[in-house]
Amino acid sequence: MSSFRGVLFYVIVSVCVAGTDDKDCKNKIDAEAYLETVTELVNKVKEHFPKDGNCRCPPKPMDCSEILSCGKNETGIYEIWPRNRIMTGSVNAFCDMETDEGGWTVLQRRGNYGRPIDYFNKKWKSYKFGFGDPKRDFWIGNDIIYALTNQDKYYLRIDMTDAENTSRAAVYDQFWIEDESQQYRLQIHDYGGGEAGDSLIEWHGGQKFSTKDRDNDISSDNCAQNFTGGWWYSDCHTSNLNGFYVSEKRRNYDNGIVWSSWKGYHEFLKKTEMKIRPASFKSTESSLNLNVDPQ
Repeated sequence: MSSFRGVLFYVIVSVCVAGTDDKDCKNKIDAEAYLETVTELVNKVKEHFPKDGNCRCPPKPMDCSEILSCGKNETGIYEIWPRNRIMTGSVNAFCDMETDEGGWTVLQRRGNYGRPIDYFNKKWKSYKFGFGDPKRDFWIGNDIIYALTNQDKYYLRIDMTDAENTSRAAVYDQFWIEDESQQYRLQIHDYGGGEAGDSLIEWHGGQKFSTKDRDNDISSDNCAQNFTGGWWYSDCHTSNLNGFYVSEKRRNYDNGIVWSSWKGYHEFLKKTEMKIRPASFKSTESSLNLNVDPQ
């Protein structure tokens, strides 16, 4: 502030000297008084701007991490603008601002919201554009997932809760999907940790998305039809977060919400959230918190 005051003082005195002689200037203008007034006004204006000198708040944030950088740190629904050209407008996204310092854009949620057990057993078009309620259970849409994950390098985090209310997480350091012409092929790499274990890379990485009316798996059967939900099936799966929602602990073999590396094929999950955040997100923690309940 001292250098700022010095510049202002120099400008005021220079204008004064240019306009009249030194005697009149000293008699008619108290430069210090003007300086104090201007400084006070500048300080009042600065109160309305971020204290951080680096203004990081974009006018159209592309994901929930940019929403967080704008100082909006409450979990809830926000408007985002994915940069990828497939998206011509904004998207209402659910932002998790609590788990591991926040900034997560939620792609999918399952839970007990009074839906039919086969609510996620939908056709290709529904998975393409998305369905459900972002405040409850939903799929954000494959077009939107493609748009989001091809604008930056993203982590994928999956939070899960079992029937006994035990929670685990799985984190991947690289996640994106290809566009519809490639059947939304899954690219998933570098397991980053979490006690749930990896149930994606080996069986589902590189696989196309399948629904009951669009069979893109490598099995002789229709995996999406047999296991009641759209997913990146191979022959057929080690995970399926879009299967039947069932409250009892066991049902028929692996047609529920399955993450086999944690609960096997017969114990189903009662809560899941899939969420992404840029790998460039600046965390103050030394490592990810991998055991936080989904919100």
